[in-house]
Amino acid sequence: MDLTLPQIWLIVGLVMLLAELVSVLLVFVFFAIGALLTSLLTTFGLLPSTESQILAFSAISLISLLVLRKQARKLLERRSSPEYSEFTGETAMVIRDIPGNGEGRIYYRGAEWKAVSENHEIIPAGSKVVIKKTDGIVLIVEES
Repeated sequence: MDLTLPQIWLIVGLVMLLAELVSVLLVFVFFAIGALLTSLLTTFGLLPSTESQILAFSAISLISLLVLRKQARKLLERRSSPEYSEFTGETAMVIRDIPGNGEGRIYYRGAEWKAVSENHEIIPAGSKVVIKKTDGIVLIVEES
């Protein structure tokens, strides 16, 4: 079975996409863009020689890397840091006063947790609070 040059570039592009899925470098995707566009341009007869294809692949890969990498990184960083927390919206009991600008303690799910007031208000012991979000092992709460 003889492969044509556009088919070879298509296979290279798909292999690069697969390599990107396996790695976390965010580099192979730009080579995949270069290979897939080179395959398309070769199919339409715009890149007749192997040298022009290699040059086009290199140029497209480099340009896509320079132009798209920052935006791709920002998109991935935004997706990887969701605001979801399994604690959000749950109710807990304050067991040690939470000062306006400090940490107190709450009782939640059978354990004591450090907590701070979301609105920087004093929340006395015995109050019920709603967990708004987490910051590491500190729960950020609001009096309910």
